[in-house]
Amino acid sequence: MTAQETSFSTSMWRQKLNQYLQTEIAKVDQQPQLQASMAYSLLAGGKRIRPLLYLAAVAAKQSIVPETDLAIAGSLELVHTYSLIHDDLPAMDNDDYRRGRLTNHRQFGEAMAILAGDGLLTLAFQWLGQVSLPQAGQLCAILAQASGPQGMVAGQAIDIQQTGQSLTALDQVAQLDALKTGALLTAPLRLAACRLMLPPEMTTHLVDFGHHFGVAFQIFDDLQDIHSTAEKMGKAVHKDQEAGKNTYPAQLGVAGAQAALAAEVQAAQLALTALPENWHDLAQFLQYFDGEIK
Repeated sequence: MTAQETSFSTSMWRQKLNQYLQTEIAKVDQQPQLQASMAYSLLAGGKRIRPLLYLAAVAAKQSIVPETDLAIAGSLELVHTYSLIHDDLPAMDNDDYRRGRLTNHRQFGEAMAILAGDGLLTLAFQWLGQVSLPQAGQLCAILAQASGPQGMVAGQAIDIQQTGQSLTALDQVAQLDALKTGALLTAPLRLAACRLMLPPEMTTHLVDFGHHFGVAFQIFDDLQDIHSTAEKMGKAVHKDQEAGKNTYPAQLGVAGAQAALAAEVQAAQLALTALPENWHDLAQFLQYFDGEIK
């Protein structure tokens, strides 16, 4: 295949993914209030970066098979959405709004929000387990490791324990973010490599791209949090700083965090150069960070 033949349209596949999610979540009809709560957050919009990364990686090697690949991509979005619902709870980040509207627990109550998160998480593995691939079990294991107590959940636990306690070393912040955010951003590339049965060397380069993308994503998010400050008592308040969160700007300053972001983007680009040309289409995801690259 040529690079032109494998050109990946994020807008087209985002639309297809959203249609798939809407259709499939409607099939969860055992308990209408639970289904409504799950759909409320899942269909609330969002960039869909994780599933799109997976789909783009698959498209670099072969044609996307919608009934298989949208299920795998969708499972990533299910896990991501569950994590947002639980993150917003009073016991976690205690947020009232998400994507411009009330958070799930403000709309449906805390108990139903917890159950909606539980439902989305378990549904993700149902979708993965039902794909017609011999490596379905491996796919489940990859997503479980990324999202569970060796990945995202571990990062969330560290975040809770260390909120309000200033971390003194950058590598401590990096470890926290690699688990809480990075694991679920590397998972799409690991899933794609498993789906495509790539050789170890190609898998390493692909996952390396995912790792640097994940770090860049977190730094960018920290910087965006500073830029979208709210006015309170006549002065700007940085939400994460006010909450005692540990961030890259807190460790490096804004200019230092921007330099670190640029370095991660460059490292991600370098990882792609070690792969055949068809994979270079993944570089389009790095455009997400353009506004912060100085």
